[in-house]
Parts: sequence; C-alpha cells; structure tokens
Amino acid sequence: MQIATEVADHKGADSGRCERDNVEFQPIVELVGRGVDAAGVAIMVVGSLLATVIAGIRLNRRQAGVYRGYRRRVGRSILLGLEFLVAGDIIRTVAVAPTYKNVGVLAVIVGIRTFLSFSLELEITGRWPWQKPVAEAED
Repeated sequence: MQIATEVADHKGADSGRCERDNVEFQPIVELVGRGVDAAGVAIMVVGSLLATVIAGIRLNRRQAGVYRGYRRRVGRSILLGLEFLVAGDIIRTVAVAPTYKNVGVLAVIVGIRTFLSFSLELEITGRWPWQKPVAEAED
C-alpha cells in the first residue's frame, strides 16, 4: 500500500510540475511571438524608410526608373514583414492556445496575408510566385 501511495504522490508531483512549467512557458512564447511581430513591423517601417531615402537620392541624381524601383523596394519590405507577422501569429496560436477557434482564426489571418503576399508579388515582379522568373534587372 505504501508503494501505491508513493507512486500516486509522485504522479501528482509530476502533473503539478508539468502544469507549472506550462504556465511559465506560455508567457515566454507570447513574448517571443510579440517579438517576432515587432520585428515584422520594424522590417516594414525601416524598409519603407530606406526605400524612400534611396528613391530621394535617385530622384536627386535624375536617374530613370525611380518610381518602379521604389515600388519594388517597398513591396519587398512589406512582403518580408508579412512573413514575420504570420510567423508571430503561428507561434502564439499553436504554442500557447491551440483551440479550434484560435486555429480557425489563424487560418483566416494566414489566408488573408498569403493573398496579400501573392498580390504584392504579382505587383512587384509582374508574375505569380510559382511562375518561372524572367531575367530580372539588378536594383
């Protein structure tokens, strides 16, 4: 009888430890997810600012194709930032609270962002992401 009681006490201790570890794990994952989101926003902002500075310099030098290059650089910044935002959503949803409702919301968000990414890719390069690239010009 004493052995059975010790095993039950040990199992109870393990389940308490796992629950405690899970509670400590959630804020860390939430923080990581928010950090990835912040990186995505920073990439979009910094990339757009750099694209604007480069476009201003090129305009000042009276170079051709400034607008097209500016749109391409801003679009690339937005695309990369969107990838980070999707990653942040996935980290927070799947690792912290993987309920059917949260996964459904995640699917909608990822779907919208994927559509935006495809649309931006088409706008920037003139082709869908799965099409073979035509010889691209250097920026």
